[in-house]
Amino acid sequence: MRPNRFRDPYQALRFGAVGLLNTALGYAVILAGLAMGWGDVASNATGYAAGLVTGFLLNRSWTFRSGGGLRQACRYMLAFLVCYCANLAVLAAARSIGFVESPFAHLAGIGVYSALFYFCSARYVFAVEQRDGLAIRSRVSDP
Repeated sequence: MRPNRFRDPYQALRFGAVGLLNTALGYAVILAGLAMGWGDVASNATGYAAGLVTGFLLNRSWTFRSGGGLRQACRYMLAFLVCYCANLAVLAAARSIGFVESPFAHLAGIGVYSALFYFCSARYVFAVEQRDGLAIRSRVSDP
């Protein structure tokens, strides 16, 4: 079994479109939180939470065209947590060199988060595997 990486050449473009929507929504919430004095961490967490459910639903139904169940939702949450921690690491590094409550630090974190999340989504959450020449989604064993 090996992942079927290039079966749909438009998959990355759809992921990007969903990501742009989530990024715009999340960044708007982050900026609103910063403007209201919530600070970096609360603003960032609220912004990412705002796009999480929308991102899962759009990526599941449109980007990866998968009908997965609970297992897939759990994988999505795990991938999100890993990628969000990478985002926070970028934010912490930026703060350590003087970029406190900086929108640019958040943009850098968003870039790292987005690239890593596509990789995790395509290879783990919504993975398609090849078995005897047939594409089989990881959701086969989902309830």
